[in-house]
Amino acid sequence: MALTGKQKAALLLTTLDVATAAELLKGVDTRTVQELAVELSYLDAAGYRSTKQTAEIAQQFCKSLQNESGFHFKNFVREMLKNTVGEEKAKQIQRDVQDLLQKRDPFITIRSADLETLAAVLETEHPQAVAVVLSELPPKKSSEILGLLAEGLRVSAISRMTSIGGITPEAKTRIAQMIRKRIEAMGAARQSGTALQVRPEQSLRKVAVIVRNLDKDVRDGVLEAIQQKDKEAGEKVTNLMILWDDVPLVADRSLQQALRGIDERQLALALHETSKDITDKVKSNISERAAARIEEETSLMSSPKKEDIRQAREKIINVLRELNKTGELTFQEE
Repeated sequence: MALTGKQKAALLLTTLDVATAAELLKGVDTRTVQELAVELSYLDAAGYRSTKQTAEIAQQFCKSLQNESGFHFKNFVREMLKNTVGEEKAKQIQRDVQDLLQKRDPFITIRSADLETLAAVLETEHPQAVAVVLSELPPKKSSEILGLLAEGLRVSAISRMTSIGGITPEAKTRIAQMIRKRIEAMGAARQSGTALQVRPEQSLRKVAVIVRNLDKDVRDGVLEAIQQKDKEAGEKVTNLMILWDDVPLVADRSLQQALRGIDERQLALALHETSKDITDKVKSNISERAAARIEEETSLMSSPKKEDIRQAREKIINVLRELNKTGELTFQEE
């Protein structure tokens, strides 16, 4: 990244102690100080503070980064502002800086969130929101986050990342705001001593995905052992092995077998406002005539009841679960 003159000046300030930096900035108008603080915070949060880029400008800054005690960047900004414009004004400038940073890059604070917190937040989000966030993270961090997510969510998110370009900047900003609030809420919970809770369904879903990939004989033995220990948990794991979001993962032949007994109206209801990858998967496994009839049924629907949609989807899922029970269901992921 090519640094601007203002960014070079901001980096140069970081080579000085707080008192000297504050002394240099005395007499500088508040707006300029604010702009320098924005550049300092942005370069740090966005990961653009490269020692290679700043070596010729700030040798002392490079040395401070290598110091065992570390360079407390945020403390430097806070103390520099406080000693320059006073504590109250410094707080206001820091709030303004944060707002300006978020406007420039809505995902900037999300990138600095720790892996476990971010994964816990994304685990309960829609795959489309997860895909947007992952596309805004550095590749290595995205891979690490994906490794912490449930398999169904992981695959759905990855498949949606190929169409991220169609999402408007406004929609991305709304998603970033939502994720930031969740991260902040988790941070507040930690500070108050409240343990972060993982919903039981999330934990059981991970177990279910692992179990469904086992050979049938091994899987049946595992399920029997779970049910003997906790019948309710065993039933939940059995049901959680196949969910509506798993439809794109089902092998074509298995899905074709499951759809044979489902009429076009039920299919139209099931596909109402569902994701594109599920719709495409289903339509690619029925005849063109059946797909046309589904389109016709869809055009005749005004606003179907949510319960009718749920029941239509449940019919398909129940067939898939029966196929899974008999060992006839296979997945593309396998």
